[in-house]
Amino acid sequence: MKIALCTALALLAFAGNSILCRLALGEGVIDAASFTSIRLLSGIIVLTVILKIAPTSAVSSSKGSWKASFMLFLYAITFSFAYISLETGVGALILFGSVQMTMILVGLFSGNKLHYSEWLGVIVAFSGLVYLVLPDLTIPSFMGFILMTVAGVAWGFYTLAGKSTKNPVSDTAYNFLRTLPLVLILTVVTFQYAALSQKGILLAVLSGGIASGVGYTIWYIALGGLSTVQAAVLQLLVPMIAALGGVLFANEIFTLRLALSSLLVLGGIMAMILGRHYSELYANNIN
Repeated sequence: MKIALCTALALLAFAGNSILCRLALGEGVIDAASFTSIRLLSGIIVLTVILKIAPTSAVSSSKGSWKASFMLFLYAITFSFAYISLETGVGALILFGSVQMTMILVGLFSGNKLHYSEWLGVIVAFSGLVYLVLPDLTIPSFMGFILMTVAGVAWGFYTLAGKSTKNPVSDTAYNFLRTLPLVLILTVVTFQYAALSQKGILLAVLSGGIASGVGYTIWYIALGGLSTVQAAVLQLLVPMIAALGGVLFANEIFTLRLALSSLLVLGGIMAMILGRHYSELYANNIN
């Protein structure tokens, strides 16, 4: 139940982040570099406060890694710049396709073979995402495609780093904290091109402090009970949740396409999880 709850909360945070980024970058109320800097700085501040007030047991010798921190920064900066040059649907397809491919390939190279039910689940769930964004698909700009692909790969590696976390709160906080030198360099280099507004700053703070800082911590907790392929495929729910959020809170229309694509993604996830579970039970009974 703990893993299921944390997974649900993390995916909700990711969807919220998607909406906040759309409102900030999609509407041009803040530039990509400033959004990234404020987002990461807000995450640093919120997580530092959490570390200060957390029980001593929550702060261990486990303090993330420079590799994870670099992947976090690389994801944040490439995602922001890619977002302003790609349609939302195309960007989601490239991002989550890259995340899935990265995590699955790393798992395969590590010797973790996928059961046929997991392959079926991956294909069906990804087909659901493709079907959702199909009407918005256009030929992406080359630079936007490269940037969003890099963002997906970086997020995949950042997620994989969380599989071995000893303490999710401490590791996430220090991962964010270690991005500070890169954030300062980015701020100095891009300061003269900054385009800020009160709305843009607020959206970046909410994205960094809540949806990213707190959301990524919860995600690291959830990863302790998820396999690599489960963590990869479950993230395909994020565009669905964001779309449903638009229906509930932005008076967007609930379409048949959204309903069918959601069923495909959920069906793929169920096939992946239940198929693997029952195949393991069968194998154990045979043995």
